[in-house]
Amino acid sequence: MKRDFIRINEEKCTGCGSCVTGCPEGALQVIDGKARLIGDLFCDGLGACIGDCPEGAIEIETREGEPYDEHTVMGNIAKAGPNVIKAHLRHLKGHGQEDLLNEALDFLKENNIEIPDYEEEPMACGCPGSMMLDLRKSDNQRHEQVMSTSELGNWPIQLQLLNPNAPYLKNADLLLAADCAPFAYANFHQRFLKSKVLIIFCPKLDRTIEEYVDKLSEVFTKQEIKSISIVHMEVPCCSGLGIIVQRALEKAQKNIIIKDYTISINGQII
Repeated sequence: MKRDFIRINEEKCTGCGSCVTGCPEGALQVIDGKARLIGDLFCDGLGACIGDCPEGAIEIETREGEPYDEHTVMGNIAKAGPNVIKAHLRHLKGHGQEDLLNEALDFLKENNIEIPDYEEEPMACGCPGSMMLDLRKSDNQRHEQVMSTSELGNWPIQLQLLNPNAPYLKNADLLLAADCAPFAYANFHQRFLKSKVLIIFCPKLDRTIEEYVDKLSEVFTKQEIKSISIVHMEVPCCSGLGIIVQRALEKAQKNIIIKDYTISINGQII
């Protein structure tokens, strides 16, 4: 069957093992100095390990492979103890995988294994970007908003649609933003976008990361870029945006200082 799996770029992987501890399912091991996916059955393809990799060596790919088997995974996880069980259950719940979560809970009940409290504490599986949060404000918390003018000065803004030869890129101040950031930060236009060329993409969900590196490298090579600012969310997987930009600069053999801004989930600059 065809489904999502993680893919490890061995050239980038340093064998640090951070991804191994970020994968409660036990799908990864460090073998011969490199992280390896040891079996399709154990990889759920949700990418909890992506945010744990400091080298940006892990991506999601869609390919043919064995179907994920929750029962087999739980047999492996149960041996590792209650903390790993808890991390796995939070991982499934945070990604909205209710069917798999129910399978996991059934396994624990069938084998008389105590079900840990996995709902109250923040997720520890490396994927808080998928955790459900209600951020709505009460009427008393709301303030009157003053209508402001859009500062958007270019189109398209999606990196996948961008033409590296676009004239507005010449001598541009670039703003590269994660897809979620403009929605989380209310004053995005006035604080970040004014007088800049905007490019957006998602370093976790987009499936064209290598193409993004190539396209940005082409932009940096063909155009005289004056400055680069990046805006991303605080969740670990979003840090991949900066890694992609840095890789593109290295490929283009350019040295441009990057201003890096992190937005919290509740809309504050960290």
